[in-house]
Amino acid sequence: MAKPTSSTASSACPCGSGLPYSACCGRYHDGGAAAGQAPTPEALMRSRYSAFVLDLRPYLLATWHASTRPGEIEPPEPGLKWLGLEVRQAPAPAESSGLVAFVARYKIGGRAHRLEENSEFVREEGRWYYVKARADAS
Repeated sequence: MAKPTSSTASSACPCGSGLPYSACCGRYHDGGAAAGQAPTPEALMRSRYSAFVLDLRPYLLATWHASTRPGEIEPPEPGLKWLGLEVRQAPAPAESSGLVAFVARYKIGGRAHRLEENSEFVREEGRWYYVKARADAS
């Protein structure tokens, strides 16, 4: 796993919030008291995007619901560069479920791509988990 560096901590968070990484997704990634404790589905989705950017596969697995979690996550393809995240919708979640619609842009092999997803989240024992992409994603 790539460990975020001190320069990462002071730089802008990859999720596009405009906050420093250490004050945004870094607090969920660092293994401290807030690790994996994103307060909303949107915060968890943003932290997972940042984890993809930083190749934090253990964090991704830890925040993936056990019912749909893969056994492992393959390393990113060589040359993959994440370009940005746009949260399209993040309605206030219900007590134990939530949805986030987003677009993540990336480049690989010199070609730009977009990942559009409507993600389902569930809260169990006070923690939010990514479940899956909904079938109605555009």
